[in-house]
Amino acid sequence: MAPNESAAADRVLLREAAPEDAEPLTRLLLASRAAAMPYLPKVHSDEDTLAWMTHVVLPGTTVWIAETRTGEVLGFASLDGTELEHLYLRPDVRRRGIGSLLLAKARDIAPDELALYVFQRNTDARSFYERHGFTAVGFDDGSRNEEKEPDVRYRWTANG
Repeated sequence: MAPNESAAADRVLLREAAPEDAEPLTRLLLASRAAAMPYLPKVHSDEDTLAWMTHVVLPGTTVWIAETRTGEVLGFASLDGTELEHLYLRPDVRRRGIGSLLLAKARDIAPDELALYVFQRNTDARSFYERHGFTAVGFDDGSRNEEKEPDVRYRWTANG
């Protein structure tokens, strides 16, 4: 475990998400995307994003939340089988090992392999996944996502 990861593990709790987490997770997702990727077009209203979180993400994927001991939400990861659909952190808690804890939980759930998409311009996220052993296996022109933003397909396997 890296030093930041160890420190985060001492003060961060992971728990499965519940339906009542939809609003705080939506706020976190919107804040995280705005801070980390200000170039992305906003293709859905905040209300539509909340409905999507409530009716698609929470009931349709495995969602784990990182929070403080007092219940303050710091980040979350959403996994659909071996697909890491989302991993978002509150903008003010980045680079503290919380993303690594959430990724470790995703690997616990899918121990053999994980795959995900990251926007090509999101160099911080790309570096994060590459540091954690993910390899770029494909590049797209943006035609596959709503934002029409070129992305990268990453894959990690337990066998390397």
